Amino acid sequence: MLWDWELELLGAEDYPAEGSDSYYANARAKAEYGRSVGRAEAWMLGEDSGLEVAALGGAPGVRSARYGAEGAEAIERLLRELRGIEDRRARYVCELVLLGPEGEELRGAGVLKGRIAREPRGSEGFGYDPVFLPGGEEQTVAELGNAWKAENSHRARAAADLRDRAASAMS
Repeated sequence: MLWDWELELLGAEDYPAEGSDSYYANARAKAEYGRSVGRAEAWMLGEDSGLEVAALGGAPGVRSARYGAEGAEAIERLLRELRGIEDRRARYVCELVLLGPEGEELRGAGVLKGRIAREPRGSEGFGYDPVFLPGGEEQTVAELGNAWKAENSHRARAAADLRDRAASAMS
């Protein structure tokens, strides 16, 4: 999604816990951590994202990764909590924070609206992808696949927003 940016993943054992109620604050904490362990001259990128379900008051939200155990158990919990509920509107949310060596900060945000399917379908993707049906689609994100996600996901939208803001800031 940031195909022309030179990105280097940090292998971090003491990665900060996601303890905020804000995607922005969690993403910023990750970027700040990168500033503390990465190369001083490098820009650091932090990301946080989650799934918000209208009928659950926005849950699991920023706690999406900790909502249940990983993978199938989190999906099982989500489907159990939505059993008998017709309003299945949901959205994926992503926040990116880019911190520069001189304290510069750029942000990008992306949202993908949709609904929760009644059962998991598909094998590509991860997390809630097998039950998330993007608006206008009849297939789950896991059925649509990684190529579709690279262009249309909440992360792809956040990356495009960040790219636009970076281009404006650099011009």
